[in-house]
Amino acid sequence: MTYPPNGSAAPPGLAAPTMPAVPPQAGSGPVAPGAPPAPPRRPAWVEGRDRLRAAATTEPGKLRIIGAVIALLVVAFGAVTTWQMSDRSAAADNVLNRSQPLSDDAAAIYRSLADANTAASSGFLSGGQEPADLRDRYKRDIKTASEKLAMAASNAGSGSSAAASVSKLNKLLPEYTGLIERARASNRQGLPLGGAYLRYANDKMQTDMLPAAEKLYTAENQRLSSDYADAKPYPWFAIGLGVVAIGGLAWAQRRNYRRTNRVFNHGLVAATTASTVVLLWLVAGHTFARSGLNDSYDHGVKSLNVLNDARISSLKARGNENLTLVSRGAETVEVGRAKEIKDKFDVDYQTQMKQLGTVDSGLLGRAADIADDTEGKNPVEAAAKNVSVWKDRHKTARNSDDAGDYKGALAKVVGDKSDEPTGECFDNVDKALEDALEHERSEFRQAAEDGKGAMAGLPVGAAVLAVLAAAGAVLGVGRRLSEYR
Repeated sequence: MTYPPNGSAAPPGLAAPTMPAVPPQAGSGPVAPGAPPAPPRRPAWVEGRDRLRAAATTEPGKLRIIGAVIALLVVAFGAVTTWQMSDRSAAADNVLNRSQPLSDDAAAIYRSLADANTAASSGFLSGGQEPADLRDRYKRDIKTASEKLAMAASNAGSGSSAAASVSKLNKLLPEYTGLIERARASNRQGLPLGGAYLRYANDKMQTDMLPAAEKLYTAENQRLSSDYADAKPYPWFAIGLGVVAIGGLAWAQRRNYRRTNRVFNHGLVAATTASTVVLLWLVAGHTFARSGLNDSYDHGVKSLNVLNDARISSLKARGNENLTLVSRGAETVEVGRAKEIKDKFDVDYQTQMKQLGTVDSGLLGRAADIADDTEGKNPVEAAAKNVSVWKDRHKTARNSDDAGDYKGALAKVVGDKSDEPTGECFDNVDKALEDALEHERSEFRQAAEDGKGAMAGLPVGAAVLAVLAAAGAVLGVGRRLSEYR
């Protein structure tokens, strides 16, 4: 009989199980004498930084950084392009629809006031019963000036020089019209006091109102020049960013080719194409816009300024010619070194006619030089011919007046066409200059619209293409990263 073995010994042929060895834990148990202490554990952010640094040295990490930088450059390029071209487009729109029309309105205020003064003096010379056409012309000029002043007041900023000029004119205009009505009332009654009222009204117009209107015109022209200065400069910041972004995309594709031997990465190619389109659109669009704006200034604004000055000089000359007969030597000035005594208003007439000039000199000469086509030059030449005839007729009228033939001189100034009056020449000059102004306004508007139109859609288009380019760059780099997974 066989008995099993006694005790806890393992059966023959089987080894007793053993517990796995546990390595010593840091900080647990006694430290052997002379052993170095365990290093402290680093903060989590330091370990994270080191892991990122280690990841950046790998090819996938480098690709991620390259993709992020390129996407940022492309987005920045689009954002700056949108910002700069939006500002320039807004400035071009101001040139076309705000500052130039306001400048034209300021010139219209000056012309209307000067023409009203001329019509008032012409009506006064016609006798107690003022001709209906002159009365209507005076009323129309005052109405135009009032309406333009109201418009200028709504657009002039508070505290500006334009606002001060408008306020002054609004105050002086009722005073002037009141003096004219007193002059008319006295003239109808045959009272000499009417001439004094008319001269006083003219003095208020010449010394107070027209200088204020000129300041308003100058202020609006400065605003126009400021808008041109904002619209025309090249967007160098956007262009520079575009060049950098395209250079970065080209470098990334070259790097990709050298490491993979693949010629094209579709995403990067799409991003490069979109960025190149934006850059070319930016340069070409702004170049065409700048050219249009330059044409609008050189062949529009410059011509308008000179023609406005010429028309104002003719209006002043006509008013002074009329007042020479109204005052009849009541106001004189000393002229030249010899201190020769001459009629004040006739001296002013000669000054304005000299400033008006001929087709080869003065304001008319400048207007003829600036005009770039026959439609703009022909009215100026017609005005110059009438100015020459005007001077001859004025000389005849002055000879009659100096000889004591006041009625003959009056007929030569405000008489019928059969008398060959200077008024006929003045009307022809004024009509020719208005035709020239209308043509130059059309030239300005066409060129300014072309300049503004060249920038149309560029801000929005740049933003959209930049987003597409950034997406293409990210997708292109992502496709390359997928090969490491």
